[in-house]
Amino acid sequence: MAVPEHVAIILDGNGRWAKSKGMPRTYGHTVGAKNVERISRIAYETGVRYLTLYAFSTENWSRPDDEVSALMKLLTTYLNTCLKTARRDNMRLRVIGDISRLEPSLQELISRVERETSVYTGLNLTIAVNYGGRDEIVRAMREMYIDLTEKGADASEITEGRLSSYLDTADLPDPDLLIRTSGEQRLSNYLLWQLAYAEFYFTPVPWPDFRREEFLEAIAAYEHRERRYGKI
Repeated sequence: MAVPEHVAIILDGNGRWAKSKGMPRTYGHTVGAKNVERISRIAYETGVRYLTLYAFSTENWSRPDDEVSALMKLLTTYLNTCLKTARRDNMRLRVIGDISRLEPSLQELISRVERETSVYTGLNLTIAVNYGGRDEIVRAMREMYIDLTEKGADASEITEGRLSSYLDTADLPDPDLLIRTSGEQRLSNYLLWQLAYAEFYFTPVPWPDFRREEFLEAIAAYEHRERRYGKI
């Protein structure tokens, strides 16, 4: 099986899944958070080296305060769990996005988790928090402009490679496969630069119900794609 090196997933459908069961949206997020641990293990067992998950977008701040608060608490709980299990799982974890808007205590926890798990060589798990593809590109452009201006460089110094080096994902390979759960078929401002040549896989299964079988179906679909990168 031609396993993709890097899989990106849009974790969609938690709230609708909970509503269909007569439960609050926050219940769906709680179940969805537990599924992150499950799918991370399955991905690693399958041979995936990099897994990047869209957990909270720059647009998600517009959701009700109680839902945003619940999501941040779930993230905190998950990160604390990772501190205890990362060595056992040999998993490196990092967070991408503009974390400056997060509570200082959460920012410190993110820094600690990234630092303490940086030595592990198994699955590279990346969680996108307060992340938006357009925002990422704008932040990268600003940083690049400042650096080039200080060096007295001109526009010819702006290249794809240089811009990529300023992105949140600078030290990660581009995703090979994007999976989106719950039936929606759009990117929702996710990894706009990095997904240029990725294969897309959309499933109607909501994230809380996305299990090993569904993950392996996505991998199998990827195996049957021919990636041409613009060639014939």
